[in-house]
Amino acid sequence: MDKDAVVKVGKAGLDIEDFINEIISDTSFYEAFRKMSNYHFSAQNNLYTYSKKDKITGSIFRKLIHSPTGNHLKIVEEKTDGDLYKRNGKYKTTTVEMFDYLFMNTYKSGYSDLDKESADGSKNSWYKEKLKTLVFSPGRPVKGVPLISSKTEIFTPNMRQYYNYAFAKGMYLDSIPVYRFKVTVKPDLGSWTEDGIMIKELTTIFDQRNFQILGRYIDMKLDNLAFDFNVQMNIEMSYFEDVLLPTKVSYQGNWNIPFKKDERASFLVLHKGYKL
Repeated sequence: MDKDAVVKVGKAGLDIEDFINEIISDTSFYEAFRKMSNYHFSAQNNLYTYSKKDKITGSIFRKLIHSPTGNHLKIVEEKTDGDLYKRNGKYKTTTVEMFDYLFMNTYKSGYSDLDKESADGSKNSWYKEKLKTLVFSPGRPVKGVPLISSKTEIFTPNMRQYYNYAFAKGMYLDSIPVYRFKVTVKPDLGSWTEDGIMIKELTTIFDQRNFQILGRYIDMKLDNLAFDFNVQMNIEMSYFEDVLLPTKVSYQGNWNIPFKKDERASFLVLHKGYKL
């Protein structure tokens, strides 16, 4: 158990700063994804793309088995349907491309270091690395992304005036005592101010016993000259022989990037049966 966690849980009482400091400094949540590459496990991936009227336009269904050795990945079952690919075989939408980047590549080789820039230097790969920072280390600046970087630093003195911070005890998966730390936009802000705030909610689940992060929900929405998006993402972890590993990732979101078609998609990723 982390010595700092013992101090936090064992002192007279927790306060908001304890949770904020832990979120900013935590690496265990991201490390849980990196550790996947060391395990045998099975996965099921479902992805859907939608039209502006929310009708399904494409889908991907996969069942996979991961191994830490050999070719790493075996696709047991795969079904694709609808309008997903360009003539050259590449995906039509950035969302589906991101999906494959975050999961299929991870299954094959494991996550790269969080702060490491993309190997090929392409614009898309560079933005994908920034996406990792946003999802796995909220509160840190996403440097170099136009009109967004400072909006992710929700714990700075300047940004705190726009948020409510609260925590409460609860149960996770009906068996683990947890703290739910919730950051939400204040309800009495003017519409102009609220529209300029990107992260609408960030909820983090902490194990009461050791302060490890078991889950995270993030709700993001922004409309400016560079981006127009509305995204919700939820990540859940579970212990396997005392090691924290990801079990569920869900996403739904709409993106409108200048000079590109609107993108609407949702996906659900399930992992189970982790074994060394």
